[in-house]
Amino acid sequence: MPCTTILVGKKASFDGSTMIARNDDSPSGQYTPKKFVVVQPTEQPTLYKSVLSHVEVPLPENPMRYTSVPNAVAGEGIWAASGVNETNVAMTATETITSNPRVLGADPLVEYQPAEGDKKEIPGGLGEEDFVSIVLPYIHSAREGVQRLGSLLEQYGTYEMNGMAFQDSDEIWWLETIGGHHWIARRVPDDVYVVMPNQLGIDTFDLEDALTEQKEFMCSPDMRSFIEENHLDLSFDGKNNPRDMFGSHDDADHVYNTPRAWYMLRYFNPHSKVWDGTSAEFSPSSDDLPWCMVPEKKVTVEDVKYVLSSHYQGTPYDPYASYGDSSMKGAYRSIGVNRTDFLSVIQMRPGYETDNGTLQWVAFASNAFNVLVPFYADVDETPGYLSNTTAEVTTENFYWASRMIAAMTDASYDKSVFHMERYQESVMSKGHALIRQYDKLLEAETDETMRGVLKQEANQKIADMLKRETQATLDKVLYELSNTMKNAYSRSDA
Repeated sequence: MPCTTILVGKKASFDGSTMIARNDDSPSGQYTPKKFVVVQPTEQPTLYKSVLSHVEVPLPENPMRYTSVPNAVAGEGIWAASGVNETNVAMTATETITSNPRVLGADPLVEYQPAEGDKKEIPGGLGEEDFVSIVLPYIHSAREGVQRLGSLLEQYGTYEMNGMAFQDSDEIWWLETIGGHHWIARRVPDDVYVVMPNQLGIDTFDLEDALTEQKEFMCSPDMRSFIEENHLDLSFDGKNNPRDMFGSHDDADHVYNTPRAWYMLRYFNPHSKVWDGTSAEFSPSSDDLPWCMVPEKKVTVEDVKYVLSSHYQGTPYDPYASYGDSSMKGAYRSIGVNRTDFLSVIQMRPGYETDNGTLQWVAFASNAFNVLVPFYADVDETPGYLSNTTAEVTTENFYWASRMIAAMTDASYDKSVFHMERYQESVMSKGHALIRQYDKLLEAETDETMRGVLKQEANQKIADMLKRETQATLDKVLYELSNTMKNAYSRSDA
């Protein structure tokens, strides 16, 4: 899936939270309905079978409860995508990334081969469809998530290149698959943020640490011999650059991937580098954009939402701009595209009890024209407005209402964009206020059962507020779009 990811270390965030966030985007011309649910241990199978690759994986006993953002329509598997388990460990999977022919020749992807004639079916490897469901319910730390997923990749392989984040209240780890069975991972430094378009991203790697102490890096146990035997190290000085060894530098990257990273870095560090003009240190087509940087100010949830909604505002590349060189509008793939299925921001806040410290913020449909809403993650069920997504279009769930608002706002942009701005500010403000209100109630409540009741009540109140605001905004943008219909006429018959 084409996606965009941001990771924020605890010393880089506004309140000491670790944050992982990812846009989940469908392929071109597709739109995948999503829902926000809780998966109970009794719903986990003991033998997992992938719908797409037919691989079967025995699962451990005693799975944990976890939140999930799966496909709402059956047919292609679960695609759980992003969630938090009951020990407050989170995972987002996956960011589809790139590789090169040298890597894929040395360790080919494990592709499904259907039965044909006398030839038996050969299952493929694991993929985005599978990862969250077979990893998140069984891990107790971000580091443990890397270790479990790494062992699964070594055993079963994968049929695609992917990047995945693991999070707990103290650490964030980022793992990238290398060919069919290999992988590398890096701990996100506490004082930085990371930006990831659909491209292999890690730009420095300590192989010695990864194969010994594993303080900041981890990898497949045979990574050294894999690099040496296949002549993957392209450096003259022996400094491992994963992008050069394992990644891509295609012309397509300079339209589809690197411009997104450039815009995000430019937003968080506007004065640290020269980003524009003929003397720019980094441009939208730079292959050496930093994987991580220390931001110029602390990063908020609102910052994350804004950047992941970007259509290159303030640059010549904005497709909605009414100024500048029109030949450059839409030149690069926006971060907030029409086919975004959802955005999840998982915020693990310090200074709270373990059961109310983690918030999972959720948005559906195109980020340029949607709202991001917070929910307590440690709950037994999610509100129906977000969990009841159907295959049929309806205003009775958040996914379809968000899709309709986005399409209408885009089609009547000049008239509707201010309705969208008010909608986004109102929902975000009221969401913060309700979380703050219930944080105080939870601070005074010690009974475990009552704490669960309060969190469920808070989530439902947030969903009720969200529905009211969404319905009101849908009414406004429908009115604006109706006024722009081609068969409009100024004379009134009333």
